[in-house]
Amino acid sequence: MKVFYWVMGVLIVGTFVPSVLFFVLHLATGSYDHGRRARTLWNISRVFGLLAFNILIWGHVLVGLWRVWFD
Repeated sequence: MKVFYWVMGVLIVGTFVPSVLFFVLHLATGSYDHGRRARTLWNISRVFGLLAFNILIWGHVLVGLWRVWFD
């Protein structure tokens, strides 16, 4: 699970930090390209976060069911 946490953490932070950077650039310059890029990276970051949460919850459910049925 540690590898999963690290991979998802790197993916989430790796898309969240640039989205904040491009959002600040959008606010500073008013460029719509920076705003579009910030929105896209923010959406990707949310997808990674929701994917990690979903896998985490369902992983625990499956492990619990496995232990109930086969232990």
